[in-house]
Amino acid sequence: MPWYEESFGEDYLLVYRHRNRAAADREVQWAAERLHLNQEDQVLDLCCGTGRHSIALDELGFNVTGIDLSPVLLKHAKASSQGRNIRYIRGDMRRLPFEEDCFDAVFNLFTSFGYFIEDAENQQVLREIRRVLRPDGRFIIDYLNRTAVEKNLVPKSEREESGTRILEKRWIDGDYVRKEITLTDADGRRHYQERVKMYTREQMVTMMEQAGLMVEDVYGDFEGHPYNAENSPRMIFVGSVSA
Repeated sequence: MPWYEESFGEDYLLVYRHRNRAAADREVQWAAERLHLNQEDQVLDLCCGTGRHSIALDELGFNVTGIDLSPVLLKHAKASSQGRNIRYIRGDMRRLPFEEDCFDAVFNLFTSFGYFIEDAENQQVLREIRRVLRPDGRFIIDYLNRTAVEKNLVPKSEREESGTRILEKRWIDGDYVRKEITLTDADGRRHYQERVKMYTREQMVTMMEQAGLMVEDVYGDFEGHPYNAENSPRMIFVGSVSA
């Protein structure tokens, strides 16, 4: 089973409990301003997870669709979104279950890109983003900065959450950043893997151009600082459909 089909379950919610709604609200507010969106635009939250960003988008007045492969995360997203007009769908980002030209914007946040070993499969994700965007559509992809990952990587960390011991080991494996997560509690010991391919800015721009997407700006964080390869914590691409 691929790591991304195994890792995004109930234990994922425990490991990433520190990711909160307040941060999602700030990130979405900033991103929506950069994309110059209008209220009631059709917005896709690609790899929506538990719906943190989908809810923030809904609060800004957009028509939101969240899609994710994990039934566990989608269940939590739906529970968190009761009373809201958010549509959640289970699907693979390489084969989006939507017609062409149906969204005004696509948000892909929290390093939800580079999951696949083959470059062609990661490229296919970008092609799908282009396919579902309208001719005047916009996109934002929030991705890691390889240099920052290599500089700041913490090889090992341990902590406890709700009686569960969480051990995380991280390492660089060629073009990939990898993580092994071990959880230990009264139910026993469980192991998970994460693996994300680290593309450079130039590689990402080339891949997007080949997919029919035009990069207009690259930011280094959600405060709007320009991307700098040496010290930016993130690599946030903002753009539109190519003419």
